[in-house]
Amino acid sequence: MKTFLSILLLFISLTISAQKKILDHTDVELWNTIKNKTISSDGNFMMYSLEKGEQDQFLKIKDANANLIFDYHRGEEGKFTYNSKFATFTVKPFKDSIRALQRKKIDKDKLPKDSLGIFNLTDKSLVKIANVKSYKLPEKWEGYVAYLLDEVKVDKTKKDENKETDSIKSKSTKKIKKVGKDTGYHLVVRDLNSGKQDTVKFVKDFIFAKEGKRLAYITSGVDSTSGEGVYIIDLTNNKTNNIFKGEKAKYAQLSFSDSGKNLSFIVDADTTKIQVRPNELYLWREGNKLAKKLVDNTTSPKNYLVSSDGKITFSKDETKLYFGLAKPPIVKDTMLLDEEIVNVEVWTYNEPQLYTVQEMQLKNDLKKSFETVIHLNNNKLFQLATLEFPDAEIGNEGNALFALVNTSLPYELESQWTGQNAKNYAIVNVNTGETIEILKNIVGRVMLSPNGKYAYGYNSVERTWFTVNLASKKLNNLTSGKVFYDELNDSPDDPNSYGMAGWTTNDTAIIIYDRYDIWEFNPDNDQSRKLTNGRDPKIVFRYAKIDAEERSIPADKDWLLTNFNEINKYSGYSKLNPKTLNEAQLIMEPYSYSTPVKARESDKVIFTRESFIEFPNIRYSDLNFKKPIVISNANPQQSDYNWGTAELINWTSLDGIELTGMLIKPENFDANKKYPLLVNFYEKSSNDLNNHKQPAYGRSSINYSFYASRGYLIFNPDIQYRTGYPGESAYNCVIPGVTSLIEKGFIDKDNIGVQGHSWGGYQIAYLVTRTDIFKAAESGAPVPNMISAYGGIRWATGLSRQFQYEHTQSRIGGTPWEYPARYIENSPIFTVDKINTPLLIMHNDADGHVPWYQGIEFFTALRRLGKPSWFLNYNDEPHWPVKYQNRKDFNIRMAQFFDYYLKGDLKPVWMERGVPAIEKGINQGLELIQVETNITNSDTQRNN
Repeated sequence: MKTFLSILLLFISLTISAQKKILDHTDVELWNTIKNKTISSDGNFMMYSLEKGEQDQFLKIKDANANLIFDYHRGEEGKFTYNSKFATFTVKPFKDSIRALQRKKIDKDKLPKDSLGIFNLTDKSLVKIANVKSYKLPEKWEGYVAYLLDEVKVDKTKKDENKETDSIKSKSTKKIKKVGKDTGYHLVVRDLNSGKQDTVKFVKDFIFAKEGKRLAYITSGVDSTSGEGVYIIDLTNNKTNNIFKGEKAKYAQLSFSDSGKNLSFIVDADTTKIQVRPNELYLWREGNKLAKKLVDNTTSPKNYLVSSDGKITFSKDETKLYFGLAKPPIVKDTMLLDEEIVNVEVWTYNEPQLYTVQEMQLKNDLKKSFETVIHLNNNKLFQLATLEFPDAEIGNEGNALFALVNTSLPYELESQWTGQNAKNYAIVNVNTGETIEILKNIVGRVMLSPNGKYAYGYNSVERTWFTVNLASKKLNNLTSGKVFYDELNDSPDDPNSYGMAGWTTNDTAIIIYDRYDIWEFNPDNDQSRKLTNGRDPKIVFRYAKIDAEERSIPADKDWLLTNFNEINKYSGYSKLNPKTLNEAQLIMEPYSYSTPVKARESDKVIFTRESFIEFPNIRYSDLNFKKPIVISNANPQQSDYNWGTAELINWTSLDGIELTGMLIKPENFDANKKYPLLVNFYEKSSNDLNNHKQPAYGRSSINYSFYASRGYLIFNPDIQYRTGYPGESAYNCVIPGVTSLIEKGFIDKDNIGVQGHSWGGYQIAYLVTRTDIFKAAESGAPVPNMISAYGGIRWATGLSRQFQYEHTQSRIGGTPWEYPARYIENSPIFTVDKINTPLLIMHNDADGHVPWYQGIEFFTALRRLGKPSWFLNYNDEPHWPVKYQNRKDFNIRMAQFFDYYLKGDLKPVWMERGVPAIEKGINQGLELIQVETNITNSDTQRNN
């Protein structure tokens, strides 16, 4: 009887599986992604938006039992007010409607605008306000919302019955000013509880105080009812105070102290545009009627002016104000004509930054400001950042005695080829301005501890974490001689650290990670304590920061830890008592768990759980995670489709290294059948075994769920690299992995493809020069010529590519003049004649990572040799297609390419004859040719 039932259940399972649908390109648009998930402060409500197929979003609010409380089509970017009484969100116009109007060539300013939605969580009422440009909520208190109207409808006055009189009136009527960037927008301040609201016209900027119930705004003075200037509304009594009156001035950096008792801003009253009257810094303090000038060009340090780009902040105790100073601008000769201006770039061999980097940094350099402090009790001013140390960090929310300043200038030239960002560090006493250098030539970021007692960081050259006690100036190497750096580093570069959790209360201890465990260090000596025991079972423990406002890790409360098992890729949570070191496992399952987000005023959290099969829906629980409630159900339609499964595969490389990879199988997999195989890889991806792969038009990689549904197996092998031989390393790892799968009997060895992008694209270009095991290959943004690429520029940053080959990902380990043979051996261009595999190459002309001429070099060489190859260039797209229509097109073409070679499907027109330039953007050539001959050896040039 048991045997009969088992057979029956198997038959039913196979029947259901056989009836499931196969994913097609159009099905991608049925899938939802979850956007902007959040939990109310009391933990009673969850809000999120579903976006289907990158179209309109659908906002949903649910209670703790997953009951739907409210939903709204086109609602997105939802926020709960501070005490959870209201939910606000943006209502976007229908995307289809916008596109329809755009096709009619409707002006941009006449297209439908956003609206503001306000939902009352108590009485379930909704208020919708049209034409809202933007809105703000108080951060630490509740009761008001303020928003700018993007469009103001003016009621037309009734025409006078006497046409002649009406004509006279119209001639004398002043032109009505429109709202806009130059004049400002109408600001509405709304009481959320009563619904009462006040409108202020032509407002250019506004802010709420973080804690105090005040709002400040700046008007342009267009409206006669309120002159130009800065105003403060006290929302406890609705009184408005005009604290600064200007005339055709510009304003910047409007900033409250947390309590709302202080307000600062910058005024540019210069109407000549040539800085005759430089910026001035103003301060209003509670009890004063008007703001007072704090700093101008007569009181600022010599050769410095108040910057309108430097951020204004107050110290937490509100005794100090921080702002920016700037060097006077370089004045242009405005009398020169265009034909008189010489436009030449002068590149110099010994200047700190390469000219291309300078160009990319130009906007930032023009806005560069130097951190400065002014003490509000005595108006003493100290410039903290200078030309010598241009960058500054303020400690303990502005209350710390010392600021940390740094400079990279002495090391910028060598960073061109080292790729390292070395810096010198100093501390500045904010009470005296005294500067003391504390560290030199540190590779790695140095920061201040939360209370500002220590500077700390990781020095990758010395492979150690360190602290500097700022009072004693004592340097302490915490992990010298210990392995707190990347144990698996396989690049010719100094290894990175595993990171840190943070500091405990009052800067008592610093919490640092090794590969598996969490350690507590005394910052003043080398005393340490291991808090977890993950190394033997190979479980990675990490501190979960679930409180967004947490500045220090509490030492007197239990910690929530995330867990990850390196062997089986399970993950979960555990609870640790940092004093007793008692640990309790809460969850450990074959899923990938997110870091939870906790409600501010309760122990309720939201989190996600996912696997290849399971979508990461929102889950709700307390911190014990015993009975979580699934809040969302984003993609119920998934059960209608043939999906897939993910498992780990182990094999040995040709170098004798034990390796791990992922194998994706169709849901209806039958071990007695043979399947086409797609190999896709980058470096190491097996830790992502339980990541969900929903159907999507990806920008650079095959979609695993899509191809598995259509009968492909996907293999993603981990790669272990050897310096100087990255191409051979990939070969030695990938090929034995593929052959080990063939030996299992379910792989069709004559129908194996390979796909990858960027670094993956390079490795694929190399592999097809060494093997004919692949019947088809897609290589995205590849580097076939390491010699020419070495001298190229990463145009997105302006950086030279030299460091990449000498020290980082490309792993050559030196220059072309040191290791010419390595560059040649690892460059597919020199053995391109050995390629017998048909290739699809995608490389875009605005690629800021890999110069697109690399793709051209590869394609033209293949074309010269008559090798079957196709080149896709999505115009004005970067390293990968970003625009929706281009991503969709790329995914369709890539699937047609592999389906043709690996499944024997019909050939599309574009593969037969291309898309001539005269047809670009008109005929895409995606139609399939209905009369098709069998693929022959001459088609593929493969030596079987």
